[in-house]
Amino acid sequence: MTTTIEIEPGRVDPRRVDRVVTILHEGGVAAYPTDTMYALGCAIEARKGVERIFRTKQMDQRQRLALICPDVSTAAVYGHLSHEEFRLAKQIFPGPYTLVLTATREIPRTLLDKKRREVGIRIPDHSVTIAIVKALGRPLLTTSAFPTLDETLERYRSCVDVAVDSGDTAGDVSTVLRLTDEGIEILRQGAGRIDQL
Repeated sequence: MTTTIEIEPGRVDPRRVDRVVTILHEGGVAAYPTDTMYALGCAIEARKGVERIFRTKQMDQRQRLALICPDVSTAAVYGHLSHEEFRLAKQIFPGPYTLVLTATREIPRTLLDKKRREVGIRIPDHSVTIAIVKALGRPLLTTSAFPTLDETLERYRSCVDVAVDSGDTAGDVSTVLRLTDEGIEILRQGAGRIDQL
C-alpha cells in the first residue's frame, strides 16, 4: 500500500520529510517531485528497491539510474570532478541538468556499466527533493517518471511505498551533459538552457 504525504515546496515540513526518509531508510521506493518531472527513487544501498524500479519500469539492466545529491561537495564523493567539471557543476546546479561523471569507489559495482564506470549526478532546484536527500544523509538513486504524481502512480503504484505530493512539475526531462576534451557533449536535450554554458 502506498502512503501519500503532502509537502509544500514553499513551506517544507521537516516532520513530513522525516516520514518519507523513514520509509527510504527501510529500503522503500518513493515517488517524489524534482524540478523537471516526478521521479522514482530509493536509497543508494537499497538493492531490492533498485530491482523493483527496474522491474516496474521494464528497464534494461544496462540502463543506469542517476544520483540525486544535495550539493556539489556530496556529488564529488560519488563522481570524480576535474577542475573543469567542478566549474561546470557550480554553473548548472541546482538546476534541470544531469552531469555524467566517472564514478568513484563509493558507487556499488552492481549499479555501474562494466565498460564505462560512469554515474549521472543531479542536484535539482526543488526544495522538497533537497530536503529529503539531506535528511536521508546519502544520495537517492533516481529515474524519471511523469509530470504529475497522479500519472506516476497510475503507472507505477505497484512499486511505490511512499508518494510525495508537491503539486505538478515542469514536465520535461533533464538535459544530460558530459564534459569531454572537445567541450560539453549533450547526451540528451531537455529542460535547461545550454546556450550559456
